[in-house]
Amino acid sequence: MDELRRNQLIATYRDGLLNDTLPFWITHSVDRQHGGFMTSLNRDGTVIDTDKSVWQQGRFTWLLGELYNNVEQRDEWLELAKHGAEFLDQHCFDPSDGRMWFHLARDGSPIRKRRYAFSESFAAIAYGELAKATGEDRYAERAQQTFQRFIDHNLNPQGTQSKYTATRPTRDMGFPMITIVTAQQLRGSIELANADEWIDRSIDDIRQHHIKPDIQCVMETVQADGGLLDHFDGRTLNPGHAIECAWFIMQEGKIRGDQGLIQTGCQMLDWMWQRGWDQEHGGLLYFVDVNGLPVQEYWHDMKFWWPQCEAIIATLLAFQLTGDPKYADWHRQIHEWAHDHFPDPQHGEWFGYLHRDGSVSSQLKGNRWKGPFHMPRMQMTCWQMLSEQSP
Repeated sequence: MDELRRNQLIATYRDGLLNDTLPFWITHSVDRQHGGFMTSLNRDGTVIDTDKSVWQQGRFTWLLGELYNNVEQRDEWLELAKHGAEFLDQHCFDPSDGRMWFHLARDGSPIRKRRYAFSESFAAIAYGELAKATGEDRYAERAQQTFQRFIDHNLNPQGTQSKYTATRPTRDMGFPMITIVTAQQLRGSIELANADEWIDRSIDDIRQHHIKPDIQCVMETVQADGGLLDHFDGRTLNPGHAIECAWFIMQEGKIRGDQGLIQTGCQMLDWMWQRGWDQEHGGLLYFVDVNGLPVQEYWHDMKFWWPQCEAIIATLLAFQLTGDPKYADWHRQIHEWAHDHFPDPQHGEWFGYLHRDGSVSSQLKGNRWKGPFHMPRMQMTCWQMLSEQSP
């Protein structure tokens, strides 16, 4: 990667973040009447559903705080982060058990709570960035409490009925994976005391149960003992998710100077790139079967925005850490495919859902799942990486 290419990429990520992505969401999603953010947006930013995703309340609040702390101390970003945290405080916690809701009406009235506790992980990192930005202990306390609630509920769920019977116990990669990145964020924002312990425990879990060198694969769902599960649920791979996990582990290796962690993350990326990259049309497929069999989910061959974003980060980080030109080539492929197909030149931001050939499937810019998180995090992370010393 020569200096010209590097500078071009910096400009693409920086300007895309500051001049396109952020203005789109700040202009269209901030709810000045009821608080928080509305993220179900049409192509032009028009709100098409006023319900609110609790994930997105935490995620956008985190992004704004992260930008304030690490890019520029803009008053607008801090004000909007506080705006998001106020809505979290007032509406997103169930007072009966302290857990967080998943889906709210516009005014904050609760609609749904999920069995899992990922709302808590996103709220925790949001509070952490506000603690760092303001120096206020109350935010740090909320970050610690909410992280602990995330951990406790995932390890020992209370007050919820399991989705499945005890006939076929399984384990998923989602909890240890999100624990890694949440603890990383809180270590940076509030110096979370036991962050390294949770990161180590989670990486060990993934290495022991989900990484399968014998078949060169990262399994999303396995039996309780880590064994392969020869059913649809067990055979289904999500390459983008595994690649996202790969860069979390690579990043930990970078922070610690641990070549073993870097090697683990690169190995995960290698295997899942080979399984997920669409050789015919380009881009990452959403689901594939570990044995090459048909996948049950009917959207398996679509191209969602977030796996492409995570692969852009992972390939660039792998190149930065190893200098292997293979990763520079992969980064070029995924960067160019994503930027050729997802951006909306008329109204800005990215479409979220494409057909396999890269044509637009839905003009939605946001919903309960897509909001200001994966893409702006990618733009910010890649901008920061490229601004460091190149390999």
